[in-house]
Amino acid sequence: MNTSLKTTYEGVQLPTVGLVGNFINGEWCKPIGGKTLAVINPSRLDTIADVGAADKRDIDAAVAAAKAAFPKWRRKAARERGALLIEFGNRITANAEEIAKILAAETGNALRTQSRPEVASTAEVLRYYGGVIAEQKGETLPLGPGLFSYTTREPLGVVGAIIPWNSPLVLAAVKIGMSLGTGNTLVLKPAEDAPLAVIRIAELAADLFPAGVFNVVTGEGLEAGAPLTAHPDVAKISFTGSHEVGQKVAHAVADRIGHLTLELGGKSPCIVYADAGTDAMLDTTVSNIIAAMRFARQGQSCTAGSRLFLHASIWDKVMSRLVAKVNALKVGDALDETTDIGAVINAERYAAVCGFIKEAMDSGAKVETGKLPPEVADAKGYFPTPVIFTGVDNTWRIAREEVFGPVLVAISWTDEKEVLEMANDTHYGLAAYIFTSDIGAAMRATEQLDAGWIQVNRAGGQIPGMSYGGAKQSGIGSEYSIEGALESYTHRKSVTFGV
Repeated sequence: MNTSLKTTYEGVQLPTVGLVGNFINGEWCKPIGGKTLAVINPSRLDTIADVGAADKRDIDAAVAAAKAAFPKWRRKAARERGALLIEFGNRITANAEEIAKILAAETGNALRTQSRPEVASTAEVLRYYGGVIAEQKGETLPLGPGLFSYTTREPLGVVGAIIPWNSPLVLAAVKIGMSLGTGNTLVLKPAEDAPLAVIRIAELAADLFPAGVFNVVTGEGLEAGAPLTAHPDVAKISFTGSHEVGQKVAHAVADRIGHLTLELGGKSPCIVYADAGTDAMLDTTVSNIIAAMRFARQGQSCTAGSRLFLHASIWDKVMSRLVAKVNALKVGDALDETTDIGAVINAERYAAVCGFIKEAMDSGAKVETGKLPPEVADAKGYFPTPVIFTGVDNTWRIAREEVFGPVLVAISWTDEKEVLEMANDTHYGLAAYIFTSDIGAAMRATEQLDAGWIQVNRAGGQIPGMSYGGAKQSGIGSEYSIEGALESYTHRKSVTFGV
């Protein structure tokens, strides 16, 4: 593969040496099998670049490098590891615009509304872990006279991290910060649909960490991801992705009794109380519903508040304002500065989203706004049409399964007990949103909702320091916080002296 032939795409500066696909033991190298995969721009349906595609042999080499680097890296002072993470974040900030354009081109996430903010969050996550990782402390235990007992937090070893395509940079930063900060070494596999921005930041870190500490392999799930999850020398797997793949990852890790963090899907409730529809709060409430639904990310978010439970007394005025605001959002090319909503990642996901929409329409759901997008064969880009459905209840498939597209289902309610029961009537338990000025109502709801990450009167994303993780079948473990890093990426060692 001759990567020197293509250094830019539509004015976007591409990764250079990183297009070979593998960063192993401090060096960029081609996959052993010589395979490549094409990275497609979902807005324009053309090839951005070809990237090396790893297989089991490359995974073995990367894991071996990480295993060899672990003994020395784990003994480096936490503050020294943290300083390297901070420098990594600073380098990303210095190259932010270039990285954001790569991210927009490959993910379809609009440059202005999504990709630039994600790059900024990526740098902040790395700087957060760089600053707090010195808190990797143990405890002293007062067991009695003549005894001195204490615990330490010890790294696990080699971490294998697999990230999805919807927020690849910030999720890479979370896994890099948590694993390297706590003294583990890392083999990171980006999603095959969106590896380029991750490759670019890996280029920025190529001379930062000791050889073997930070490794990147690109490739498909079966060829590269599966061998990583099953590798006997990988002490921990951190996986963010679909529920179905998460189940397979969990089985692979369980077979060797490894450590595991899973962040899987969601069908998150967005509960709007009557007082959130007052004239003073109406615009803010509607903006929060749109933000919670992640319309600006094409609904491609595990935390999307895709089940709107709207109080009957404010239904008409909230719905009319919501439809108007959604209709004002511009759908278009992710690299266009005026675009609010970009493109769905690939043909498979686009077809799946269209299938959900068509099924609901055929079953009699009322369409408040939106339409069925063109079929895959007729699409000029995988541009979704934001859809709001009413006239359904919580038993419909469109209200129970994760669409992972810009599709919102609105359901009316009057009784608080019933709406909380509906909100919990799902096997998911990742996120939930509550909008009310009644602190008592908010407290009752947060206490009763089965979700790991609940937002009250805000609809933004994760902030470094938050504990973020799911309940029920939405995942295992938490991320984004120092507590999550210590709980999931270290184990306690207990030491007792007789004196």
